[in-house]
Amino acid sequence: MPTYDIGLEHVSLAFATKTIFTDVTQGVFEGDRIGIVGKNGDGKSTLLHLFRGTQEPDSGRVTKRGGLTFGMLDQRDPLDDDATIREAALEGRADYEWASDNTSREIVEALLGGMSLDAKVGSLSGGQRRRADLARLLLKDWDILALDEPTNHLDVVTIHWLAEHLKNRWSKGQGALLLVTHDRWFLDEVCESMWEVHDGVIEPFEGGYSAYMLQRVERDRQADVRETKRRNLARKELAWLSRGARARSTKQKFHVKAARELIADVPPMRNTLELKQMATSRLGKQVVDLIDVTQIFEHAQGMVSAAARIDPDVAALADSASRVDVVNAMYAEPQLHGSVEVAVTDMTDPRLVDAGVPEAVAAAEEARRKAEAEGGIDPQSADDREVRRMNTGGETIGGPANDDADLGSTSAARKITVSGREILDDVTWLIGPGDRFGIVGANGAGKSTLLKLIDGTLTPTVGHVNIGKTVKFAVLSQRLDELEKLGMYKIKEVLSRYKPSYIVDGKEVTPGQLMERLGFESAQLMTPIADLSGGQKRRMQLLLILLDEPNVLIMDEPGNDLDTDMLAVMEDLLDTWPGTLIVVSHDRYLLERVTDQQFALIGGKVRHLPGGVQDYLDMVEDIKNGKGLPEDKAGFAGTGGSSSRRGAQNKTQNKTSVAGAAGSLAQTASSAASASDGTPDSAEPKLTGKAFHEASKRVKAIERKLAKLEDQKTDLEQQMAAHDPADYEGLNKLNEQLTAVNAESDDLEAEWLELSEQLE
Repeated sequence: MPTYDIGLEHVSLAFATKTIFTDVTQGVFEGDRIGIVGKNGDGKSTLLHLFRGTQEPDSGRVTKRGGLTFGMLDQRDPLDDDATIREAALEGRADYEWASDNTSREIVEALLGGMSLDAKVGSLSGGQRRRADLARLLLKDWDILALDEPTNHLDVVTIHWLAEHLKNRWSKGQGALLLVTHDRWFLDEVCESMWEVHDGVIEPFEGGYSAYMLQRVERDRQADVRETKRRNLARKELAWLSRGARARSTKQKFHVKAARELIADVPPMRNTLELKQMATSRLGKQVVDLIDVTQIFEHAQGMVSAAARIDPDVAALADSASRVDVVNAMYAEPQLHGSVEVAVTDMTDPRLVDAGVPEAVAAAEEARRKAEAEGGIDPQSADDREVRRMNTGGETIGGPANDDADLGSTSAARKITVSGREILDDVTWLIGPGDRFGIVGANGAGKSTLLKLIDGTLTPTVGHVNIGKTVKFAVLSQRLDELEKLGMYKIKEVLSRYKPSYIVDGKEVTPGQLMERLGFESAQLMTPIADLSGGQKRRMQLLLILLDEPNVLIMDEPGNDLDTDMLAVMEDLLDTWPGTLIVVSHDRYLLERVTDQQFALIGGKVRHLPGGVQDYLDMVEDIKNGKGLPEDKAGFAGTGGSSSRRGAQNKTQNKTSVAGAAGSLAQTASSAASASDGTPDSAEPKLTGKAFHEASKRVKAIERKLAKLEDQKTDLEQQMAAHDPADYEGLNKLNEQLTAVNAESDDLEAEWLELSEQLE
């Protein structure tokens, strides 16, 4: 038996209703970097507690090298509520002690940046407590470091920093790392081997997460296991990994050639063109358009700010600026402060209320009390707007672009100046049918604010939001408030409220079958909602949203509380979901996996990231190096949506606009004429006679060409995946060919959509 630095010898452990380990022998050597994966409840955290000594096995023993130090980040922190951050996280270190050392200063600035060292631990949010506990742990030297979900509550920038820190924390062959996380990018970036905890055993795999998926699929194939669903999901996950950019990296243990053979018959992740066609038929041309939107939060001393109610991260960032002894952040999110003049006839105007203008907030509260006393409902209340938003579309939120000018000319109008933190600065963002957009940004950038503007629960201070008539929103939020209201009901009772069958991926399924697909067992149908675990509630929340059949789905951190297998299941479901998808997540793997275009909310602008999340990290690095943000562009041509409608709406090129795959923002002469005479695009005559025949022929020709281009793209991706990673010149030529094919495909898809609209 090998001599481990720390290990388990014939360990067995069982709780009242579940066996966790059965005669397990496994351990850690110096230099190991081990990622631990498995289903929720299978024993990942318990394994760390066995190593730590806070959990005793039923039989067997835990061995430990003499003098070895073991540090662990638990899911529940041990911090004293009455202690200050300086006392709890820095353990009494004076500023000169931690600031004089490069490593400790970097840890403090990365994790405690923007927080006051004199703040009491009990006053911190869950995310701030998590950062403080992680800082406390990393500031010490450990022989073995065990981290249980360290990326929770961290933004993309900090997650990237933590990965680099862990890779460089020890010299090669020294120290050891045990990492439990659902962040698959993080596992691949940091770990050199994997343990899968399942069915009472710990199964080791060489390499990071990508290599683990390859070996797992091969293991299942050789054993011919009966878990067909699990095996297919794993193969689909492997297909994504091998077709993506990460498969072309030089990680020596991820054998791309072998992977290609295993996933040769796995279809592409999703048929983007087909999904856009289906989404267009469900949604029509218009989904959500943000037009010239500026959002400002005014902060009044002694009052709960609008930002605190709408976007807690924004409020926390603003609040920290007013406190003393605040740590300088490693990366300071660019903050805009400005003022705008709004002309109103009523102080209960939602633009002022949602901006937090004290007089307007007081007037709205008085109107609400009066309405309740009279037995009515205030139509401007945030709760009522949210209810309406979840059910109906076809509204314009905020005044028209010229509304203020019109009001200013009337004697009854009153001009109010709103000053404060500016979250969005004159942004135009057009979201079309079938668009799949991912949004990243630092904590405090205003991502939650942006989502509330999109779904109409927040009225912009300036500009307006147009919501299509056929839009039906659903929001998967970070909170589980919706499920709390159903706590007394059993799962079966809740599912009985929905239709008996649905069409998913071309097949008819029942709500119960969908439930099983999301990891539930049929025996759980009689379980009350309140008795579900956090991960189960998260999955049930997603299930109920999908059963409501929305056509615009907004997801805020959808990966919370889900293990890697359940993340794969969720992604598989979303691959065939025919609607518009907006996702906010710090999990870059998930974000790039389920969305087609990514955007960053930074410096008050929504910026397209053609290179994915890495483009955002490059922007952040430029800011840290004093280069500033790149010049904001008028938009970019994409595929999907109605390019003619969008061209008409973008009256000027100097507006901040991001259309993405929503269509070309170039203003054509015909659309300009349409905009100038006030004739909407929908009033344009449809094609008839010979023109209709020619357009129909062209549409069919485009469809044939797109199919050929898709085959070319697949072939080029296979060539790149199998190509020697050291042959940069050859890879570059293949990449240029792929770029040209993608560009041609984009142009053809845009033309197809425009012609299809004329043929309707």
